Amino acid sequence: MSLQDYLALTGPQPDAHIAYGPAPSQFAELFRPAGNGPFPVVVLIHGGCWTVEFGGITQMRNMAGALKAQGIAVWNVEYRRHDEAGGGYPGTYQDIATAIDRLKQEAPAQRLDLARIVAVGHSAGGHLAQWAASRHRLPTWSPAYARDPLALPTVISLGGLADLRHQAALIKSSCERDTVQLAGKPTAARPDVFADTSPAEMLPAAIRTVLIHGENDVVSPPSTGTAYAARAHAAGDAAEVIVLPGASHYDEVAATSPAWAIVGREIRAAMGLSDVAR
Repeated sequence: MSLQDYLALTGPQPDAHIAYGPAPSQFAELFRPAGNGPFPVVVLIHGGCWTVEFGGITQMRNMAGALKAQGIAVWNVEYRRHDEAGGGYPGTYQDIATAIDRLKQEAPAQRLDLARIVAVGHSAGGHLAQWAASRHRLPTWSPAYARDPLALPTVISLGGLADLRHQAALIKSSCERDTVQLAGKPTAARPDVFADTSPAEMLPAAIRTVLIHGENDVVSPPSTGTAYAARAHAAGDAAEVIVLPGASHYDEVAATSPAWAIVGREIRAAMGLSDVAR
């Protein structure tokens, strides 16, 4: 799939649109299956190079619709990106944290089973999903710190770019993003800008990370996942890399792609569901 194929992706309308803040981009879409539940939940975080230029939440409806058809609820998160008012550091991170913790409030009425939950992020969203699963490790001085964050025991990163320090050159070449746009400027009180923004600096997080990359992904090649997994293993965390044969950076999020059989299997396995795609 090409970038144009990705931008053309679409899916069903959500069952609910829930704002978690006053800004236009501070909302999440809920896709809830038919039935009484309680339903397992996928937290879906779109990519787009941390910018408004390359689509995002609309394209993720393609996956959301397929997951809903399998009896899985989806919390499709929108957030302020670096080129939106209030986005970047710390606003983008605060949005992700607030949106995910909002599930604790919504779960009873929406019949969501937060004991069966997995975070799934694509590209820049892979970074944010990995960060979200690791944020219980945030220092208390971080503006994105929250007490008792919702636990995300497994995160599936689809072509993620999650090591902001060591992948800075790749992020620049792939997305034309500079570290300052993603992690802010260092200060005397915060000399290391990666300490509360880069999941690789928040290890060990006592989570399981599945890093899925297309064989032909030039935005975030398989070597990116391999390097992150090595850091996770060295810190004592569980991590594995899966390479999608013949796939690009965009096949990873298309339920119409041959890659979906592998991606969907990993999502279901992370929630303890039988591997029977419907």
